[in-house]
Formats: sequence, C-alpha cells, structure tokens
Amino acid sequence: MLGLAAALLGHEAAAQTRATPPTAAPADADAAPTASGADDGLPTLRRARPSAAPIAGAPTTGEETGRSRNPTDALGIRTGSGGNRTSGATARPDPRALTNLLRQRAAPPRRTGSATARIVRPQIQVPPPDLRLTPVVQNPVVGVPLPTTLPLAGLQTPGSLLNATLRRAPLVDEAYAPLGLRLGTFTILPSIQQSIGYDTNPEQVTRQRARGSVALRTEAELNFRSDWSASELAGELRGGYLDFPDNQAASRPNGAGNVRLRLDANRDTRVDVEGRFLLETQRAGSPDLNATVSSRPLIASYGTTVGVTENFNRLQLSLRGLVDRSEFEDARLSNGTVLSQADRNLNQFGLRVRAAYEISPVISPFIDILADTRVYDRRVDSNGIRRDSDGVTPTFGATFALTRFVAGEISAGFQRRDYVDPALRGLTAPVVNAALIWTASPLTTVRVNAATSLIETSIANSSGVFTQAATVEVQHDLLRNLSITLGAGYLASDYDRVNITEQGFSATARLDYRFNRWLTMRGSYIYQQIDSSSAGASFSANTWLLGLRVNP
Repeated sequence: MLGLAAALLGHEAAAQTRATPPTAAPADADAAPTASGADDGLPTLRRARPSAAPIAGAPTTGEETGRSRNPTDALGIRTGSGGNRTSGATARPDPRALTNLLRQRAAPPRRTGSATARIVRPQIQVPPPDLRLTPVVQNPVVGVPLPTTLPLAGLQTPGSLLNATLRRAPLVDEAYAPLGLRLGTFTILPSIQQSIGYDTNPEQVTRQRARGSVALRTEAELNFRSDWSASELAGELRGGYLDFPDNQAASRPNGAGNVRLRLDANRDTRVDVEGRFLLETQRAGSPDLNATVSSRPLIASYGTTVGVTENFNRLQLSLRGLVDRSEFEDARLSNGTVLSQADRNLNQFGLRVRAAYEISPVISPFIDILADTRVYDRRVDSNGIRRDSDGVTPTFGATFALTRFVAGEISAGFQRRDYVDPALRGLTAPVVNAALIWTASPLTTVRVNAATSLIETSIANSSGVFTQAATVEVQHDLLRNLSITLGAGYLASDYDRVNITEQGFSATARLDYRFNRWLTMRGSYIYQQIDSSSAGASFSANTWLLGLRVNP
C-alpha cells in the first residue's frame, strides 16, 4: 500500500513539475510595486522580489536535480545524473520525505519571519482636529496652511483601505525604512530631528518691522500601534520648538497629538474612542489680536470623540459624540501691559450622525449631519457681545477607491450658525471637504486636500469668518534613498460684516537623503505670504532649514 501511494504521488508531482514553467524575475525589481498592509494602514512598498528558495521535501525541477550531488526525487528515491530514477527493485521511497510531502499537500507552507520584526513607518500623519469641530484654531490666526496641516476627510471609518491610503506618509524604500521598537504587544516608532537655518521674518509681521534671525528647530515624534488579534490602540504624538536666537520674541512651540482606540464588539459593531490635542501660537498680525505683542500667545485645543458604528450588510451607520475645548493665552504687549483673551475661551459639544452605503467595492456614498453648540466661558466678551451659538452642518459625499492608484473622499453641503446675541446675524455658508491621493507612478505620489468652514472671531460686530483652504503636495523618488517633495497651500478668509479679507499662499520644497534606516538628512525651504486688508496684518517670510533626523 505504501509503495502504491508513493508511486501515485511521485507521478503527480512530476506532472506538476513539467506543467509549471519557470517564472522570470522582473527586469526592474526595485520598481515593481507590491501591496503590503492594505488593511492595517501600512503603505505600499517598492521592494526587490526575493528569489524563491526550495522548501524541504517539495518537488524540484530537473535542472535543479541535475546540479545536486546526490539527487533524489520528490519522494526521496535516488536518481541518476539525468534526473531519472535508478532502476532496481530495491529502490524504495523515503518515509520521511513522503510524510513531508503529504503535510505540504494538506496545508500551505507557513510564512517565514516574525510579525514582531515587521518594518514599520511613520505612515500616519498627525491630522489636526477638523475645522468644523474645533473652529477657534483657524488658519487666519496661526498662518498659511502647509501641505500637511489640512484635516483629512477620510477618517470616519478607521481601519479601512481608503483611510489607510489617505493617512499614508511619503513612501520609503524598504531597505531604508525605520524599524519599530517592540514593547509587549505594541510597535513603537520614536524619532527626533534637529535643524538649523535662517528665517527672514520669524515674527510674521509687516516687511518694515521684520527682523531676520538664525533658526533652530527641534522636533520629536512618537508613533505607536498595537498588535492585537482584535481591536486596536494607535496614536501619533508630535512636538517641536522653533528658537530664534536673534529675535527671542518670535520663538514658539507647537505640537499635535491623536490617540485612537477601536473596540471590535462583534463582526458588525465597533466602538471608537479618540483623544486629540493641538498647540499653536497666534500670529502677531492677526486681525483678531490687533495689537503689538512682545511674544506670540499660545492657543491650546483638545477634545475627545466617542462613537459607535454598526454595519447592516452594505449599510453602515455611525453615531459620535464630540467635546472640544479651546483656550487662548493672554497677550503681553510691547509696552509691558497684558491683554486678556479669556473671553475667547470656549467649549464645543457636538453630535454627528453618518450613514454610508457601499454601492460597489470602489465607491460608497454617505450622508453626514453634525449638530453642535458653542459655549463661551464668559457670558459676554470684551465688546459686550454674547457669542454663544448653535450650528448644523449637513453634507453629502462619497468615498472612492477607483483603482489601486486613485482614492479619496469628497463631500459638500452647508453650515448654518445662529447666535444668542441679536446683534450677531446668523450665517450660512457652503462647506466642501476633499482629500485625494493619486499614485501617478511607482515613484511619484500626489496628495490634494481642501476644506471650507465658518469659524469664530473676536472682532466687534462680526459673527464669524468664512475660510477656504487647499493644499497640494507632490513627492518623487529620485533614488531609493533620495526623495524630493514640492507643495503649495492657499488660504482665503472673509470676515462677516467688516471690511477685512485675507488671502495667503505658501510653497514648500523638501529634500530627504537617507543614509540608512535610522539616519536621514533633510533640507527644506518654506515661503509664506498673507495679503490682508487690515492694517499691519500682511507679511511674507522665507525659511531655510537643514537638519538630521534620527529614528532609534
């Protein structure tokens, strides 16, 4: 019986070997894209395809057998130099080889490597809180948007392929990608960067008052993600300090953080909890400040979101509650007095409902409704106006992944705000949010983001500010370890019922050279400009930085 089984299996293995032609390696293995981590947010990698090694006990081709010193066939029967079985009735199959072959036929070979050694990247860029959820932290206050500062629209369904695509960081060749540190069930990716350069207008004031200075930039990041069989805890924390030795009044910190917990209650029910914070400084020439300050006041915004998502076949319903807090530091004027901004501190409470339907695997339209209320700490502000308000923002849009190379989300609707004080008229404005990523080639990636919103202001008799912001970013890999990134940003702000309008533009260029996995040299240039109808609010600045980034 054993001999009959061996003969049958050997005949079948030989037939498979003859029927399977050898596959040729691609001409340019480095340029061949391979999908990696489509469901866990890891970016698509460009890597060289490793040569396949024969598995012990698996059938081999005649060419490989002919090179063997002691060739055997798939069942362990000794063969001659031409790969044919040696004649003789004493040739019997090796029981161990037969057992190995049967095991491989019953189950596929195990994957090699360990999940704990998987390459990890800082693939998740820290998204600032949505403009509709934290309206006080606004681009007119802090400056012109750079290509990485706009909120992404596609973060409503964590863990999906679309969101993994939208949150993807610039691609890095696998040979130079940093390795994560393993701590229990978490993969942690820390990094620190130190840069030196020059800024022509660190205070972002008018050209007549501008004083250039040497710039020292220190940044630190910490990304982490759990490796649980179900549910997930992930986060991105970033902080930095920009020091100007020749103009200390312009020195300022900034930071942002986002921590997300996904609890998989069952196959169709998910609970999401998110915590976020954003630390920025107020632009000295902002119309909302309208004073000559000795340093830039801090703006802190932090909040949380708790929600439940339920899937009914192709229909997905989600309900989320949001709480956000915004605080403004008092401003110190150049004459030594203190300008209180406590009347600008507020809390925002919101409830968001979203329904999405998957028409096909490539497109899912949705309806999103946000109802919120804003409550200030003080009943009236410094102008004697009550700025508490209620708002509603219905939008309609769709998420799409048309091909492997184009994915995004776009939505449009309107926002309505009604104020408690009768002196402030209600506002209605169109709302558009868009996020698009296009992999033009294995070496080139394009990202486009756009957002509009109604945000708060402290200017007397003005109900709010209608803002429009958009950014575009293009990354191209010149070499496996050398990439260039070009970006541009646009900002337009219109203050209600007062003759104040602002238009801003920013341009960035960045060159990254990776020596190895843990050391990168980065050179960058940033241009910012704002033209404002408010006196003393316009400015332009050029910043050059050169630094080293370390990923321990």
